[in-house]
Amino acid sequence: MAFAAIVGAGDLGGAVAHRLARLDCVGEIRLVDDAADVAAGKALDLRPSAAVDGFVTRLVATADPRAAAGAAVVVIADAAGPPAAEWQGEAALALVERLWRLVEADRSVLVCAGASHRWLVERAVRELGVDRRRIVGSAPAALESAAQALVGAAADVAPARVAVRVLGVPPDGMVVAWSQAAVGGVAASARLAPERLRALDRQIAAAWPPGPAALGAAAAHVAAALAVGSRREHTCFVAVERPSGGLGPVLALPARLEPDGVREAALPPLSTHEQVRLENALASLAAR
Repeated sequence: MAFAAIVGAGDLGGAVAHRLARLDCVGEIRLVDDAADVAAGKALDLRPSAAVDGFVTRLVATADPRAAAGAAVVVIADAAGPPAAEWQGEAALALVERLWRLVEADRSVLVCAGASHRWLVERAVRELGVDRRRIVGSAPAALESAAQALVGAAADVAPARVAVRVLGVPPDGMVVAWSQAAVGGVAASARLAPERLRALDRQIAAAWPPGPAALGAAAAHVAAALAVGSRREHTCFVAVERPSGGLGPVLALPARLEPDGVREAALPPLSTHEQVRLENALASLAAR
């Protein structure tokens, strides 16, 4: 059975490990961190929950990044603290470069789990030559989950009955696709007044960045889809190709994921107003 590697045993890495183990989609999870004792402690802490949560996934820990070689999916999380911190800057880029060299010949896919990792996906593709189909950022899925909870509270329905997409570059360059959103099987615009939707826009933007628990859950579900495939779309940071050729921006888009990576990712149908808002937001970000 396939195994997954999680690089970083901080708060986010621990959350990913727990949620991924509960999904029981890989045979083993390898928690990798220079602080081997911390990683081993987290793995040991999670093992007794197997009977309660009903999983058989094995959890192990190591300080050696080479343990990621051959993994179905490699999640880049946060280094153990104190304080725990998402991988940042040139150290993060060097880590991705090392990991890519280890897994490039395999079918492995890299998942950048941090809220700040859109830039890491972009630089990995542009500067390191990482295959754009084999690296994604999972944080948008966490924001989308927050959006479901906020809309559900506003409409007095369970979040699971809300379908809503958050696209672009959160928080300043994002658009909530209200024209495609549904609440309890009914169009969101029919359930909620325009002023309520505008207020929700602000609330959803304010929910960025998500915390470790939400980011961990999102990364685990994205990793599971990449390990065994999935019929549903997951909103991720993905590098897209321009219609005219060449690499476009890295955006939060609904993506179909499979063990080889991103099968396809594209904007869903948007209203003219939403399309213009998204284009203006992205142009504003590019001009900074």
